[in-house]
Amino acid sequence: MPGNDLTVRVGGDSATGGIVTTGEVFARIAAYAGLEVYTTRTIPAEIKGGHVMFQARIAPEMVWSQGDDLDMLIAFDQESIDRYSPLIRQDGILIFNSNDSKPPAPNGIKQYPLPLNDLAKSINFQRGRNIITIGAMVKLFDLPFETATLVVEKQLGRKKEMLEQNLLALKTGYEYIEQNVTKTAPYHLSPRAGAEHEERLVLSGNQALSIGAIAAGCRFYAGYPITPASDIMEFLAAEFPKIGGTMIQAEDEIAAIAMTLGASFTGLRAMTATSGPGLSLMVELMGHATMAEIPVVIVDVQRAGPSTGMPTKVSQGDLRISVFGAHDDAPRIVVAPVSVEDNFYQIINAFNLAEKYQTPVIYLSDQDMSVRVQTIPPFDLNRVKLVPRLLWDQKQNGDGKFERFADTPNSISPMSLPGMKDGQYVAEGLEHLPSGEPDYTPEMHSANMFKRGKKVREAAADAEAWGMLERFGDQNAPVAILGWGSTIGPVREAVERAEAEGMPVAVLYTKMIYPLPRKEIAAFIEPRKEIIVPEMNYTGQFARMIQAEFWREVISVRKYGGVPFATHEIYAEIKKAYAKLKPAKKAAAPRRVAKSTKKKPAPKKSAARRK
Repeated sequence: MPGNDLTVRVGGDSATGGIVTTGEVFARIAAYAGLEVYTTRTIPAEIKGGHVMFQARIAPEMVWSQGDDLDMLIAFDQESIDRYSPLIRQDGILIFNSNDSKPPAPNGIKQYPLPLNDLAKSINFQRGRNIITIGAMVKLFDLPFETATLVVEKQLGRKKEMLEQNLLALKTGYEYIEQNVTKTAPYHLSPRAGAEHEERLVLSGNQALSIGAIAAGCRFYAGYPITPASDIMEFLAAEFPKIGGTMIQAEDEIAAIAMTLGASFTGLRAMTATSGPGLSLMVELMGHATMAEIPVVIVDVQRAGPSTGMPTKVSQGDLRISVFGAHDDAPRIVVAPVSVEDNFYQIINAFNLAEKYQTPVIYLSDQDMSVRVQTIPPFDLNRVKLVPRLLWDQKQNGDGKFERFADTPNSISPMSLPGMKDGQYVAEGLEHLPSGEPDYTPEMHSANMFKRGKKVREAAADAEAWGMLERFGDQNAPVAILGWGSTIGPVREAVERAEAEGMPVAVLYTKMIYPLPRKEIAAFIEPRKEIIVPEMNYTGQFARMIQAEFWREVISVRKYGGVPFATHEIYAEIKKAYAKLKPAKKAAAPRRVAKSTKKKPAPKKSAARRK
């Protein structure tokens, strides 16, 4: 087992309940004990039944990916053993429910039977198998039992009678390992010195996004439930009443974005959230927001498709519809965070961009990042700056007639709100004069198309100033990685490994996908010999976008099975890129045999001649 960096996977059937709870509660116990955690999960699309996997990586220092090989597998059923036991590394651990399954041949893996059914029956708590398992894990990793008790009380303490049973189940699992596996925990997870006194947050990506939206001033949300975005609506439904916000569950995604546009029209910062199928339904009204120049933030938590696809699996396949999905040319801004923590800061940027440029902003999260629970530092509220929309002021703008869509040097027109004196205007989807009155002349349409496009193009200048570009690695390296979104985690670890082996890599992740910050990306790619673009979709959508924009060949690395990249996969691509840079060995020239300058000796006379 490699030091204190441990990767644990829990697998079982959702019909038995508690698989995700097992992983989440254990991860929080580790976090409360001063350790860093990083989780991932897959759940079935069915309402009940189907296989569930939860994985937690736990270490004393910050980790950036879910890990490669498993150090421990906790299998509630035979299917989990069959699926995941080949992933356990040598000297790793398999803990299995000995009442319902049989392990394979050990092959260098330590195996610990855990009779979950019998233990649950012994305390008359059949539903407590997952809490028994948590107790066993706490002992195996030598985590403080007192911390485990506090977390269970906090997470599962809403009903007093259930809390007592859960605490008993926790103790039962802990004592079983103590008495039957080893008197001393085989593995010790030690936090770094002083870590237990540091303030840390344990949040999912959707939670960080929701908190960021509140910090950004969002006070209206309308949405329709859809996996994996529903957590955002549930979070805001609980928090908005405390701050005077409004949350509405609409009858469908079309109604949700229509309500959001109406709220923004009145001056509120407004948002909706959905996933790929819902985004498709919103396209027409996104075009209306472009035409009427109404600020709105649309969160798309991407999932595997097309159609219903795999609603509980990850993808980065919505880039094209986000950038280009429109009737005619309807420019909008597209933003993509790179981590759980980054969700807080980038959703604030999304709201500021929407308000500043009076346009729709699509915010591309993804399934893995949205449900991932991770330890992160407290948010730096000093970084929260709110950019207001440009409002019409009759005193400053004279006594002339208000023109909502008046052309200006930066193409951003002052906007009036309902009730402003003399600020009435028409905000419909027809092409219009500066006043808002319909106009269908080629000249007006051309002028307005240029106006709407220009202001969005101008947003690229904010990418650097607003912290929407992330660089690391050796910026002088011949090999580079250019990417977007949550693939940054395994990239970071792969780059560290490659650099330790003498293969430096430069990395740039852009959080503004459209408009692309062309100046910064061009400067980054110009000196490179090889550029790797990793993404989780079938066609390499971002790679093709880069090639089209910059006329530069890149190495498109694609993964589209519904699971995130592993560190070793990115490392392998770096190694291949460096192999291409090595000069081919020249074929050895054929050896030439030099002619001798010595005279050949005279042939000996035969015996007959001597006579």
